[in-house]
Amino acid sequence: MFREAGKAIARVADAVADFAYPRICPICKGKSDRARRCICWNCVAELKRHAFAGTPCSICGSPIDARLIDGLCASCRRSRPHFDMARSALAYDAEARNVVHDFKYRRQTWLSADMADILEGCARASFNLDEVDCIIPVPLHPVKFVSRTYNQSAILAASLAKRVGARYSGQILRREKDTPTQTHLGAGGRKKNVAGAFGVAYPEEVRSRTLLVIDDVMTTGATLDEVAKALKKEGAWRVWALTLCRASVV
Repeated sequence: MFREAGKAIARVADAVADFAYPRICPICKGKSDRARRCICWNCVAELKRHAFAGTPCSICGSPIDARLIDGLCASCRRSRPHFDMARSALAYDAEARNVVHDFKYRRQTWLSADMADILEGCARASFNLDEVDCIIPVPLHPVKFVSRTYNQSAILAASLAKRVGARYSGQILRREKDTPTQTHLGAGGRKKNVAGAFGVAYPEEVRSRTLLVIDDVMTTGATLDEVAKALKKEGAWRVWALTLCRASVV
């Protein structure tokens, strides 16, 4: 009885808050029609899912020709990543890019529930989450964290862990190099930029375990590959990776 009363009070409080401070969809700029969310139902449906109509590479998730026997894209066949599997929820088109930038760079952390909704759907569809021992975010270097004040990947990882009932840790992995932005780098430059950038603070927490690493955007996979390399070096059994978006190198 008390639980139902609490839910009723919460619904009333939400209605009052929506009346006083209506939630505006960051994509269409209209009033959101999703409870406790900012992105409206229509815009959520219109967001382009990554590799939705294609067969994904069994490792990195890039669309491939379904007739390929080994199930690998050309990149993974040429140089196998250290992570065992990576998946992304959305294609990094204009709509997704604007929302991610609002969340990541413009301090619009109230979008975290919308982002976590999308990430959770991809996680449940792509991985056996019962096998995940711990969910961890790609860390920021302390210098960058001080300037940004929060780690968007940590917000997503913590929220996902709570939703799926998995352990979360933001302390296992550390960023040891303050790397420059990779936005304008090609595949080779990105790989060189993040080489040796990560370390494991608590090796006993990763040894013989399956870890799910969370980041906001995957482009060439260089960052996730370097993270997985550091984790595997300390004895991780499997490293899976999940990102909100998948971008292309331009």
